[in-house]
Amino acid sequence: MPYLTSFLRIVCISVTTVLSAGCMSEPSAKVTRYAMVTGIKPDKIGYYKELHAKAWPGVLKTIRSCNIRNYSIYLREIDGRFYLFGYFEYTGNDFKADMRKMGEDSVTQRWWRETDAMQLPLPEAEKAGEIWTPMEEVFHTP
Repeated sequence: MPYLTSFLRIVCISVTTVLSAGCMSEPSAKVTRYAMVTGIKPDKIGYYKELHAKAWPGVLKTIRSCNIRNYSIYLREIDGRFYLFGYFEYTGNDFKADMRKMGEDSVTQRWWRETDAMQLPLPEAEKAGEIWTPMEEVFHTP
């Protein structure tokens, strides 16, 4: 499960912050931010957008049940190549366990088979058999 391994590697470079969470049951919640990048095949951009505009309910349910929120993916062309930038916030207490849970979900596995085929890993990720490359946070203002 290369996608799962990418998520686990991100743990090493993530930044943890404590934010007020007025709508949550606790007065504050630990939030860890994650960012990652990958390429995308130009001829697959339309389908990738279409797929994400109608994300499968089972995938969305798994994302939420694995304590992920504010999950966004952005697209950018740079020098004729296209890149996806992903960002999400993790609010759980055991990231590895939640990512294992996500990786074991059959609907999410099918989703990854669908989306992974559209993506072009950066060299570092490709060498490791991954799709997404984790990014280092260099600035944040709460």
